[in-house]
Amino acid sequence: MRIAVTSVFVDDQEKALAFYTEVLGFQKKHDVPVGAYKWLTVVAPEAPEGTELLLEPDQNPIAKTYKTGLREAGLPCIQFGVEDVRAEYERLRGLGVRFTQEPLNMGEVTTAVFDDTCGNLIQLAG
Repeated sequence: MRIAVTSVFVDDQEKALAFYTEVLGFQKKHDVPVGAYKWLTVVAPEAPEGTELLLEPDQNPIAKTYKTGLREAGLPCIQFGVEDVRAEYERLRGLGVRFTQEPLNMGEVTTAVFDDTCGNLIQLAG
């Protein structure tokens, strides 16, 4: 068994696709119309057959409550691994990404948290 797809709830799929591809560097994998929305996934360029991230619409009231609760508590909804958190922090800041937590050394791991512009906090770890 393996993780094939995981999701992040977004308030606007097109805005999310632009941010996750043009800023974060993921690649679009699937873009399939499903009613008013899409089955829209991205993958890491280094692992095009790896785990897909579904940019899932947050239109369901449960999704909105979940997303709002996490954000209000300051909790990231997902974590992305990077080789060098400080370097990625500087790269993303240079692209205008707003961080809610600067790189923080936590023993064996360094973390940072940013706003994905679609209603979520995302944690970097490395």
